[in-house]
Amino acid sequence: MPTPTVDKFLSEIARLMREKNGTAMLDFLCYEPPWPPLYNQMISELRQAYPVFQQAGLERKCTESLPAEEEGEGGGSFTSFISFLSKYFAFIRDVDVSQLLETHDRLKALLGHASIVLSASTGLIILPMVISLSRTLSRLAIGLDKRPDLIANLTSREATAGGGEASERVTLAEGSANLIREAFKKCASERSGNISGLDGEGKPEGRRIGIYLMANLCLKLFFHCKKLRSAEQIFAMIYQQSPPLSLYPAAQRTTFLYYLGRYHFANNHFYRAQLALQAAYDQCHRQATRQRRLILIYLITSNMILGRFPKAHTYQRPEARGLREKFEPLCHAIAKGDLESFRRLTDINHPSANWFLHWRILLQITNRCEVLVWRSLARKTFLISGNLGDAANKKAPTLDLDDVLVVATLLEKRALGIESKDKKADDSEHRQPEGRTHTNSIFIFPPTPADTPPAKEDEDELPDGYVDPDLLDFVDPPGPDLPTSETVESTIASLVDQDLLHGFISHGQR
Repeated sequence: MPTPTVDKFLSEIARLMREKNGTAMLDFLCYEPPWPPLYNQMISELRQAYPVFQQAGLERKCTESLPAEEEGEGGGSFTSFISFLSKYFAFIRDVDVSQLLETHDRLKALLGHASIVLSASTGLIILPMVISLSRTLSRLAIGLDKRPDLIANLTSREATAGGGEASERVTLAEGSANLIREAFKKCASERSGNISGLDGEGKPEGRRIGIYLMANLCLKLFFHCKKLRSAEQIFAMIYQQSPPLSLYPAAQRTTFLYYLGRYHFANNHFYRAQLALQAAYDQCHRQATRQRRLILIYLITSNMILGRFPKAHTYQRPEARGLREKFEPLCHAIAKGDLESFRRLTDINHPSANWFLHWRILLQITNRCEVLVWRSLARKTFLISGNLGDAANKKAPTLDLDDVLVVATLLEKRALGIESKDKKADDSEHRQPEGRTHTNSIFIFPPTPADTPPAKEDEDELPDGYVDPDLLDFVDPPGPDLPTSETVESTIASLVDQDLLHGFISHGQR
């Protein structure tokens, strides 16, 4: 059956291969509907002349249209490109975009064949197509990962195929990231051209052009599925094999620096995170409000943990809308040493907790900023009750740790709501013991008052003060976890060791 549209399409592809025009080839290899009218006609010809069971004939058709003399100057074979082209025709012939999971699998297979072509000497021509396929695949993978109802069959199938072995399941997004990473490795391992990877104008050449584009797509997927170890491999390869970041466009630099800052933030390297995020924020376009907001959230958090609070004009920027209400109360609590407010603001039941959890910064703020709260608390206590010393008589300023203990205990009780309970208990005739009552206390009978006559001994009755045998070794649970002199001393010693407080602890003056 004649296929004039397919023949014309193949002749144009052969011309683009001779011209080495990768950008124009990307325009020709359209793979996302809605299709132009000419492509609808070509798809109709493919379905009639080369149905699913005629894939071998389709490959022969491509081989005849791309003869052997079209091979690259470096001797690279077009066999891989012919295989990719036949898979492309099969993709546009069979794809049904209403079936998202099937579309994802077909797109993943097409990208796999394109990556094979990328490793050939003429792989630069297919590089724009690989980048475009990778972007589409990453969007589709993240969209499917957010729809567990659509991938339920895939999850159960993988669990069955695993045979019950204790191995970590590779998610759909991670599988797509691993495939894109293979294309990234081929871009990073480019050996043609100058040893520095730069052309005569000092710009990246060859497949190195796509290093950061592919790396950013991999990092986006790895951070989505929380695979930081895989992201570490990307950073290591770039450090070893990539040309300088400053030679690439601003959009690629900003995105890479953002993920680098996120990586350092997740690994508790907050100063490094702050440096990378600040560079990303400075290089991000002012009109990219959404991207600047993403960077700013982690930048403010990193600086807070380092003890640097945002200025008032920072909250007035368009990308900072609504951030003042989230971060400013925390900054005030840290600066004042208000342990009570800090505990309430970082509590999981606080109205802002879900927002902080969404951005994965609640635990870092809770654990790391508490150190700064204690530092401010110690300074405020010294200003209230500390001894300023006498420089003339060589007496150093001193702070009684018992004063810190009193203030810290008061604030902790307020945060736990114990202080109000104690006041109510003082006004009550029957004051309850401090701390929680264990559930099994209902099985422990209180002793009989002294004025009550002893009961007659009877085997059927339980004696006074009876304790269940299972509870003989039971120890009443302690009350709330309030500060003690030991915890206060260890906290102050830790602050001194971290150079957050200047001084030393003298046990002789206690």
